[in-house]
Amino acid sequence: MRLIQLCIFCLSYSIYFSSLAAEEDLTLLVYGDSLSASYGIEEEQGWVNLLQIKLLSEKLPVAVINGSVSGETTTGGLARLPAMLDSYQPELVILELGGNDGLRGLPLNLMRENLAAMIDLAKISGAEVILTGIQIPPNYGPRYTVPFFDSYAALAEQKSLPLIPFLIEGIPEQPELMQNDGIHPRAEAQSMILDNVWPILKPQLESLLIK
Repeated sequence: MRLIQLCIFCLSYSIYFSSLAAEEDLTLLVYGDSLSASYGIEEEQGWVNLLQIKLLSEKLPVAVINGSVSGETTTGGLARLPAMLDSYQPELVILELGGNDGLRGLPLNLMRENLAAMIDLAKISGAEVILTGIQIPPNYGPRYTVPFFDSYAALAEQKSLPLIPFLIEGIPEQPELMQNDGIHPRAEAQSMILDNVWPILKPQLESLLIK
């Protein structure tokens, strides 16, 4: 019975959101990797879906598009972005990429150049951008991990962007909230990710909505 009730709720929610989306005047594109693509958990449990639900509950006219792909690098993201911008024409983009570059030990200058190019493409299309910082495990060594993490703040300052300092801040320190790979948060931690995003995102949405 509980499962049936849940299915009815999900169907009602889907119908409600679909009808609302037709009247939206703002589109938000979340453009990231597995941290935003619900890796290892159900899609509806992910922080992007929780954001969509929060926006509905606060009656903010925003449609959320999740353009995130597990395993995506900044090179792959740069290649895909023009088509995504053309298809969805977002007013705001949350850019969450670079983690897989770091895990593969790819050159930092390549990551920075790709992120900068994506930011420029989004701005040229008319979208504003929020950049999310990423940290990689300390076993990669401080000579790589420190400049990797610092790249996000430097790029945000250079491009005059709002920055979410670390997408999963406060979660890796609690092993029970991490999946067995030690990289991806469990379903129970997704609301914490949203809590990290919301204080930076909300003012940007409010600014766009009053334009």
